[in-house]
Amino acid sequence: MTTADIKTEPASLRPTPRAGVLDIAPYVPGKHKGTNGGKTYKLSSNETPLGPSPMAIEAYRSGADHLEIYPDGASTALREAIGRVHGINPDRIICGAGSNEILNLLARAYLSDSDEAIYPEHGFLVYPIAIRSCGAVPVVAPEKNLTVDVDAILAAVTDRTRMVFLTNPANPTGTYVPFDEIRRLHAGLPGNVVLVLDGAYSEYVRRNDYAAGMELAATSNNVVMTRTFSKIYGLAALRLGWGLGPEAIIDALNRICGPFNVTESAILAGIAAVEDQAYMEGAAAHNETWLPWVTKEMEALGLTVTPSVCNFVLIHFPDEEGKRAADADRFLLSRGCVLRRVENYGLPNALRMTIGTEEANRVVVDVLKEFFGR
Repeated sequence: MTTADIKTEPASLRPTPRAGVLDIAPYVPGKHKGTNGGKTYKLSSNETPLGPSPMAIEAYRSGADHLEIYPDGASTALREAIGRVHGINPDRIICGAGSNEILNLLARAYLSDSDEAIYPEHGFLVYPIAIRSCGAVPVVAPEKNLTVDVDAILAAVTDRTRMVFLTNPANPTGTYVPFDEIRRLHAGLPGNVVLVLDGAYSEYVRRNDYAAGMELAATSNNVVMTRTFSKIYGLAALRLGWGLGPEAIIDALNRICGPFNVTESAILAGIAAVEDQAYMEGAAAHNETWLPWVTKEMEALGLTVTPSVCNFVLIHFPDEEGKRAADADRFLLSRGCVLRRVENYGLPNALRMTIGTEEANRVVVDVLKEFFGR
């Protein structure tokens, strides 16, 4: 049988994905390179410009001594380290290949055909992928001023709702919801609905009215908080994340989690990273310096910047021929500056820029000045 024969076979003779899978829009990551063929300033994926802790790098390298041995399938030492640093019970923690794995495990464990799961209008694109892959129905709750609207989420709840996904602070907007609003959201949800608080950027937030949801996850029957080592800890290449939740939910996730889902090198690096809190605070301090600087410089160019508490800014461009986000993106790429297009988030005339090194931040501002003829 030739390739041509296979292509012309009736669909009934070929494997077909379950209903809804082909309706899923694949996740498209940020670009990696500019179009100039020279030096690239990659500010498209919210990676830390400082890289990981030297202690984490050393620990990662030590894992090369025993590559023939399977890792601890329960990530015990890592869970214990996270528990020590944050003062939480390690038995209520699950580790995964990035927090994305935990988000997908939650969907697999608690969503079935025709169930509904809610996420905000500009929510992380992994949410609808996880929801649809389980045959469930994604329900989008409108936002208000690019910020999560708790009332809109509660209004979207029906008797078919089984899960609510909420990134706080949010990507790609950089906005956040005060924790009093999170408590109000939780109080308004039925007890059989899982509230997932995605705290991927929580370490960057310096606001008195913010909390990642650790206490709520530790004291409630239907709240899970997820965190990642990919952002402020600088371990994106290792794919490492964790979640905290009630005993029953963590037990359910462990039953469907793949064996040895976290590598030994990731476990070792994660332990060193989470224990080096001084390095993490240094990364947060770098962001505290350059986030307002980038915001001010963009506004000086006449651009609107959504107020951010994260390690990135959402920049809105004029709706004018030759000055739109797509035009700026092409110009930036030609100078080696890689930002993130966010039209798939419903923001076609904006770019998201990660806060980079001093050099990268200054270069992007200078290139945009050139773009606008300043």
